[in-house]
Amino acid sequence: MREKTEAAHAEGREVVLSGPGGVGKSQLAASVARHLRDQERSVKGGLDVLVWAKATDPDQIISAYAEAAGQLMLSVSSDDSVAAARAFLNWLARTERRWLVVLDDITDPEDIGEWWPDGGAANAWVLATTRRDDAQLSGQGRTLVKVGLYEAEEARAYLRRRLTDAGQAHLHDPDCVDELADELGHLPLALGHAAAYVINKRRTMADYLTLFRDTRSKLGDLLPPSADSEGYGRAVTTALISLDAVAEGDGTRLARPLLHLASLMDPLGHPAALWTTPPVLDHLRTQRPSQRRWLRRYHSSVTGEEVRAALECLRTYALIAQDTDTAPVRMHALTARAVRETLPLETLHTTARTAADAILSLWPSLEHEDRELSAALRANAMRLQQCTRLALWKPTTHSCIYKVSISLNDAGLYTQALEYDRRILQHIEEIHGPNRPNTLTARSNLAVSYSRAGRLQEALEMRERVLADTERILGPDQPGTLSARSNLAVSYGQAGRVQEAIELSEQVLADRERILGPDHPDTLGTRHNLTISYNHAGRVQEALELGERVLADCERILGPDHPDTLSTRNNLANFYSDAGRVQEALELGERVLADRERILGPDHPDTLTARHNLAISYNYAGRVQEALEMRERVLADCERILGPDHPSTLTARNSLAKARDISEGVQQPNTAAAATDSDQQRPSEALKQPE
Repeated sequence: MREKTEAAHAEGREVVLSGPGGVGKSQLAASVARHLRDQERSVKGGLDVLVWAKATDPDQIISAYAEAAGQLMLSVSSDDSVAAARAFLNWLARTERRWLVVLDDITDPEDIGEWWPDGGAANAWVLATTRRDDAQLSGQGRTLVKVGLYEAEEARAYLRRRLTDAGQAHLHDPDCVDELADELGHLPLALGHAAAYVINKRRTMADYLTLFRDTRSKLGDLLPPSADSEGYGRAVTTALISLDAVAEGDGTRLARPLLHLASLMDPLGHPAALWTTPPVLDHLRTQRPSQRRWLRRYHSSVTGEEVRAALECLRTYALIAQDTDTAPVRMHALTARAVRETLPLETLHTTARTAADAILSLWPSLEHEDRELSAALRANAMRLQQCTRLALWKPTTHSCIYKVSISLNDAGLYTQALEYDRRILQHIEEIHGPNRPNTLTARSNLAVSYSRAGRLQEALEMRERVLADTERILGPDQPGTLSARSNLAVSYGQAGRVQEAIELSEQVLADRERILGPDHPDTLGTRHNLTISYNHAGRVQEALELGERVLADCERILGPDHPDTLSTRNNLANFYSDAGRVQEALELGERVLADRERILGPDHPDTLTARHNLAISYNYAGRVQEALEMRERVLADCERILGPDHPSTLTARNSLAKARDISEGVQQPNTAAAATDSDQQRPSEALKQPE
């Protein structure tokens, strides 16, 4: 940045250093000013006059100019600071002496327009700093230089040099320096304060990192003004957020509550559409302060246009970043933390619940409808949980927490889902106890994740416990109880306890047809699962006839591309194959694979299952080489995506080994039986009922 600044100066252009709070704009300006001041007077570019003016408001500039007029002994009345300031401006325009005026921290360019010197002459230069990046700050011979965060190597070098210069090099920890820089968002201001804290307290970087991550710690303690060894001149919180300036420029009176909401989101970005959802618009309506006291009990509605104007105001003051009006909104992690620490507990609770409602309202009903949006909402929902303490857990657990689990599993991220659900269950048991409906839901979600991750015995044991608790707490006919019973039937089938699976599924199906009706999606799911159990029990014809009915119902009720419809179609292809209807199995299998690659993507675990099943159908159809090549691809993909020990990976590995033996002519005790064993490893897909 310094090179750009000095290059612009060499071209005779004024420079405006623009960037968010804490990136070191003032420090860069001071460094450049010192360099010019200290040059030999005989060297072209040296300075005769240097004036540093705080430019948050015009009065600060006037005071600095009046003082300069006094130093230069300009003939003006000492009682009239405005006149003295004007005299100084006139002197700058006439003099041939070399001068630099620094306008530091411009808040409103329009307010200071008349006090901006003409720096176009060869002996003159104006250097300004601001959070803003308005168009009016560039042009007129000015160059706007964006000052940003440290790069990773710059952050490492700074921390190493700072500790070494202080004689505390032993406190530098190469193993956690990158973690510390990441946690501080590579913000120069924060890195400077943190280094000073480590030096003053004689704490290692690892100690400081642990302290910083503790949500009970406050920025004012971790990055105190007493640690301002780099001359930033103010506390970190003050440097990061300029709410007074925002309030003056915010005609909508919505910027502050929007800033509160944005501070709870993922620093890497959240969808801008969140802030025009009905939950947020209703929240903003109640949070916007009325201009007149007697109107405060009446809250006018909030429009999407007003929200966009408020976001523009926050962008103007560099409190958020956004590449376009519809692009994700970003906020530096430390800025967000500083904002959160200003929120009273009751405000935090309401704001967090509003943000969670907004996330849920924007979430696609099906993962594949917008995978990128779903991933962004997952990240923001998890961040919201982390930074709002108990707000999403009391008085009840917000549905947004459960939605993350469902989304991770639907996206095929089984390992992440399992880790997430374990953590959530621990939190809920600590907060609500073991026997509350919230806890049962979390336990059921964990069982689903165990099942998807291939840990079938743990899923079975968890589901038996969930069913017993659900029947005791909710009663036998509640939807949650029916879901628990249906999911346990799935686990019985996966464990090879086929008769128990059939009996439980038939019971659930009868109850759901009676309570929910024959066409309810949960009823379809139970009927679907029953077809699998029939097939596993050797009742192939019953499985085939019921499977055809379920597929027709799914296509009619859910649509042809719904994931449950695809699973039903996949299983029906299996049933055709087991019934010896090879061509029908092949055609349906090819359709399932094409649909899943299109809808879910080529690496989704369900797509791998479809590919594996199609390889078996190829083998039945005598297309042995195609089957072998597809099995090799499936195994490689399973090992990469699911891991080497997942049941689907083990199935794919065993299936490939047998196929290779057969293709290479290895003698089997019973070749037909070996081929059949291989084909019976074809995965079927039971539908887990949503909680």
